Amino acid sequence: MTIHNRRIVLAARPRGVVTSDCFRIEDQTLGSLESGQVLVRNHYMSLDPYMRGRMDDAKSYAAPQAIGQTMQGATVGVVEQSNNPQFVVGDSVVGMFGWQHYGLSDGRGITKIDTSKIPMSAFIGVMGMPGATAWYGLNRIIDPKPGETIVVSAAAGAVGAVVGQLAKFKACRVVGVAGGAEKCQLVTETFGFDACIDYKAGRLYEDLAAATPDGIDGNFENVGGPVLDAVLRRMNGFGRIAVCGLIAGYNGEDIALKSTRSILVNRLKVQGFIISEHLGDWPKAHAEIGQAIIEGRLLYKETVAEGLEQAPEAFIGLLQGKNLGKQLVKLI
Repeated sequence: MTIHNRRIVLAARPRGVVTSDCFRIEDQTLGSLESGQVLVRNHYMSLDPYMRGRMDDAKSYAAPQAIGQTMQGATVGVVEQSNNPQFVVGDSVVGMFGWQHYGLSDGRGITKIDTSKIPMSAFIGVMGMPGATAWYGLNRIIDPKPGETIVVSAAAGAVGAVVGQLAKFKACRVVGVAGGAEKCQLVTETFGFDACIDYKAGRLYEDLAAATPDGIDGNFENVGGPVLDAVLRRMNGFGRIAVCGLIAGYNGEDIALKSTRSILVNRLKVQGFIISEHLGDWPKAHAEIGQAIIEGRLLYKETVAEGLEQAPEAFIGLLQGKNLGKQLVKLI
């Protein structure tokens, strides 16, 4: 049976800001399945900030996205054909098929999921890599104690929103940093943060100081640059900083810090991490997050673009901070 697949490939590496010219849509014909193979129809695909770093041909923790190849990324969908006894038609699965309608697998790299209590789309968001990232950075690096003040940048995003709610479960004071009044309202009124600083208001340090009268004990950093600089000036002795992302510099901007002296003076623990190196913690993270979702204690937000063709524009918008919560593309 012939399958007509549509995919988006990286056409050119960006020179600074990502533009639509960096991508190209291609149509493919997929042949019949070989022994052991599974054909998955992707229902949703994930857009994530880390994809920007892989578009550059630069040394990093992972190989760069190859020119002319399908854009990489997490997907969730349903098995449509199977020559593999471990999977049957109708199974819902998570994989890494990237920006395309269909994915072929020999069974490795795809995982069955139970969508009876939690929606399918959540498994590439709060129940996927972003949720595990939030859980690991908070619990393994920051290790918050009741009564401590935790600051989370990009607090309205897929990772930040989960970090703040998990910290609230641990009886912490949680302060978010986000861009714009709408995002700050979401962070406090929906996700339950104690306060949210609008960095676009032009009073970043002053507002952060007012929201953290007792200083900052832990910081989950997704942005870097001026936001991290302001946080460093407010850190308490023996504070902990989990560095998850530095999106302020993804287009080549200067994100050099002025307040690094705080690291020495306050004996800070500053640790970067890559969640794919800590797969052993994913089951515990997802079990805790999943239970909280089912009980209605943990909330999440999704921004959904309709159709594969909308992926480049949605991705560019993500890098500009236009999304609320997790950015997805719905394919079916």
